[in-house]
Amino acid sequence: MGEFRSHLVSGLSVVSMSEENGSDRSWIAQAHDHSIDAEATAIQEGSAANPRDWPRDAVVSGQMDSEAEYYARLQEAALHAAQSAVTAASTANDNQLIHAIRMYDDLERTANELAERVTEWRLAVEPFSDTDARDIEALASSTPESPAETRLIAVAKQVIKLREERNKESSFIETHASAVCPNLAEMAGPLLAARLLSHAGGLEPLAKTTAGTVQVLGAEDALFAHLNGQASSPKHGIIYIHPAIQQAVESERGSAARALAGKLVIAARVDHYSGEFTPSIHSDLETRMETIHSREAAEE
Repeated sequence: MGEFRSHLVSGLSVVSMSEENGSDRSWIAQAHDHSIDAEATAIQEGSAANPRDWPRDAVVSGQMDSEAEYYARLQEAALHAAQSAVTAASTANDNQLIHAIRMYDDLERTANELAERVTEWRLAVEPFSDTDARDIEALASSTPESPAETRLIAVAKQVIKLREERNKESSFIETHASAVCPNLAEMAGPLLAARLLSHAGGLEPLAKTTAGTVQVLGAEDALFAHLNGQASSPKHGIIYIHPAIQQAVESERGSAARALAGKLVIAARVDHYSGEFTPSIHSDLETRMETIHSREAAEE
């Protein structure tokens, strides 16, 4: 909605092509024809170095019969331009990846919550059973001996189905991430790459952010607590699960997180601006991590 509004405001105020084009004509005159698409394009791509009374000019030049007609035409074209921009953004490949990782997380969370609930109920039904109450697969294939067990088995089967859907979603993310952001997916892994896109709002915002921001993505609550003087500064956010940080000793995890975040930003920028897989940035990360690990060994 914010993007829609910004395009509408832009359309109501920006009404001529840029001075660089050597043109001082209105957006209506610059439209290659009088179709709504052409006028919307003129509004989206146009700009004016100086303001003018464009409604009056449109009437004087005979392009419009009245200023009321000018504003009605402008509103229609601006709305069309905004709708086109919103549609393009919502169907972008990175946006589909964002939806996929959120679906994956929802499936994972729901399956885990139901599995935990089934386990608790099963322990209440069979408190002294030798069977592992957490074995959802075994429960799903068992024969019920009471109404409670009938319900438990039914829900256990749903848990298995949810996990199967989660695995399918994971496969989709792995394939899609390699196409959308090959360098980021290679460096972070498909799931973490998708989560970084989700937290940043897309590949372009991620490519334009700083390494410091990437380092603490997902740790916003801890960061705000730090800014309020209630906690120490977080060393990392969702990138914590990356092997480069997991393999570092506690004292060097901050350094590992900073190094990783810097390389992740570079990977995102390469993906956004060229889309070509670049092996050198991955070898650079390996070299940097080897330096950090050797420093750890020396300190020991």
